[in-house]
Amino acid sequence: MVGAGVVGMSSAVRLAEAGHSVDVLARELPLETTSAIAGGLWLPFLAEPAEAVARWARLTLEALLKLTDADTGVAIRDGYLLGTGLGRPAWSEGLAQLELTAVANPTPQHDHGWHLRAPLIDMTMYLPYLVRRLEAAGGTLTRLPLTALPSRGIVVNCTGLASRALADDPSLRPIRGQVVWMTNPGLTTWWSDDSDPTLLTYVLPHSQHVVVGGTTVPDDWSTTPEDADTNLILERALELVPALRSASVLSQRVGLRPSRPSVRLETVRGPENTVVHCYGHGGSGVTLSWGCADDVLAAVDGIVADAI
Repeated sequence: MVGAGVVGMSSAVRLAEAGHSVDVLARELPLETTSAIAGGLWLPFLAEPAEAVARWARLTLEALLKLTDADTGVAIRDGYLLGTGLGRPAWSEGLAQLELTAVANPTPQHDHGWHLRAPLIDMTMYLPYLVRRLEAAGGTLTRLPLTALPSRGIVVNCTGLASRALADDPSLRPIRGQVVWMTNPGLTTWWSDDSDPTLLTYVLPHSQHVVVGGTTVPDDWSTTPEDADTNLILERALELVPALRSASVLSQRVGLRPSRPSVRLETVRGPENTVVHCYGHGGSGVTLSWGCADDVLAAVDGIVADAI
């Protein structure tokens, strides 16, 4: 297994708990990955194809609903989805557990929106939880920068944007996301507003901090926070949630979402190795993680069965 973001760690856990021998190799350990910067809201975003994304998201939702616990960082929180038009989001069909309902005038700036209950994950707690779960199942995690994927055995490639080089995939491109972490003044409700297609405004409260965002800048490889972006993020967020005016800024962070025309979940057999690729999740790594991990497990089980 290569890659230790949320998709890689979820896949590693699934494999290890199914009895496979799993060694995760990664240039960046979980709390150093783009996943650690994520706001942690279950919500499909910037990922295709729609039918597969809806299935992976549903399976992940079912898994996360079983993980709500103080030790995992997974909480089910009320929130508001704004700016998505009058129609019900296509990915919500059949998901009664979201309790999705249309609301009028959810804020002074919006005349309609959707209220729902969805998983909101504190990634600073969730990623270490996945590490503990992997190790409890007998798996290992090792920092090891690689210039190429391992040439022997079964390799699961969950390296995100690094697959542009490791899998020779030029279709991968970064979508730069900058966020601001703030103190939590007592918020428990989350907000996500995509009224402006070039911007995404969200306020995601966790127990010790609030993740406020954000930006969606394609083909920008810079991971250095920009003060101008921070000022615009805060301006939009404070207008959306005035209670943030009493909060203070803790840090500014940037993550590069691994975008691709569609998520690649594909098995490629070579003379000495077999690679299961699982990358290109855009802004939906958390949202698709367990569903994709289930498919990775099925792929590896199939490879092992064929070898018997």
